[in-house]
Amino acid sequence: MPARSELRIAVVGAGRMGADHVARITDRISGAVVSAVVDVDDARAAAAVERAPGAVALPRLEDALDRGIVDAVIIATPGRFHEPVLVPALAAGLPILCEKPLTPDPESSLRIVELEQETGRPLIQVGFMRRFDAEYMQLRDLIISGDAGHLLAMHCAHRNQSSGEGYDDSMLMTDSVVHEFDVVPWLVGEPIVSVEVRKGRRNSLAPEWLHDPQMVLLETKSGVLVDVEINVNAQFGYQVTTEAVFERGIAEIGRPTGLALWRDARRSVAEHTTFTTRFASAYDLQIQRWVAAAERGAIDGPSAWDGYRAAVLCAAAVEAQSTGSRLEVQYAEMPAAYARSASGSPPDAHPEPTQLSNKE
Repeated sequence: MPARSELRIAVVGAGRMGADHVARITDRISGAVVSAVVDVDDARAAAAVERAPGAVALPRLEDALDRGIVDAVIIATPGRFHEPVLVPALAAGLPILCEKPLTPDPESSLRIVELEQETGRPLIQVGFMRRFDAEYMQLRDLIISGDAGHLLAMHCAHRNQSSGEGYDDSMLMTDSVVHEFDVVPWLVGEPIVSVEVRKGRRNSLAPEWLHDPQMVLLETKSGVLVDVEINVNAQFGYQVTTEAVFERGIAEIGRPTGLALWRDARRSVAEHTTFTTRFASAYDLQIQRWVAAAERGAIDGPSAWDGYRAAVLCAAAVEAQSTGSRLEVQYAEMPAAYARSASGSPPDAHPEPTQLSNKE
């Protein structure tokens, strides 16, 4: 890619996540600008463009490509629309940050992996932002160091205040636990080999069509057991926690931080209500490092292969929901091109975090 003063990014999808990325790039990310916002909803695209001086609103990515105003692409549409955007972006040889999922199923994800290999270099980074959260990075460093002994087990919880219309049982796996399907192999350093889903007592405050909460039991290659509570109608706020059990201790991440108030014989600490605040710094660092990597012709985070493996686990978990049985997970053979970047490979040393800027 020719050297430029700033990377010109087309953000595809102007909904909640896409609009958040437009604001992030404009206000806080150095070395990049939003050059186009792509959305079939003209009004939504126009609203997002107002946050990005000089950007244009367009209905298709191909329109932006034809104008020659794009150096890189962020895909923030619903997952079922990812493949039609990934294909032309790959054909143009552009760096891509694709929000999860890579695609909604293993078959289409594998097609994208194969298309990326034809380009001869990694172009796709999948937006699993937890890898850029400071506490997750600290936990991974502890696991790698061995200072607390071997990791034996993990207890994870993913809790939302409430779920909306259209959120069904399968989305517990494909929209929420999908983050654990990525971050667990990254933390442990090896793939997940089995999935089991159990449904216990149902929360009466959940929508009538949803069996919530559910428990997911994962096993990694060496036998580390990981249980995940997925609970999207917890009522109190948004919370993502992990407790790691070691041979010589316990580590915990994700608890509320900030002002603690003792009053009226009670102690309180404010909790998040949305992922956009809980992982705000992680999103910023993810995009900043992706921008820097794109200028080097590389990626700096989860690869298309990681996206494929998460899709395999989502499909297995949805099947396990209906059967109640433990399912062995089978993956395609990993292409050599992904050997160093895939979850489970020996981790490289963490690069120093790129300094974020506050744009004037």
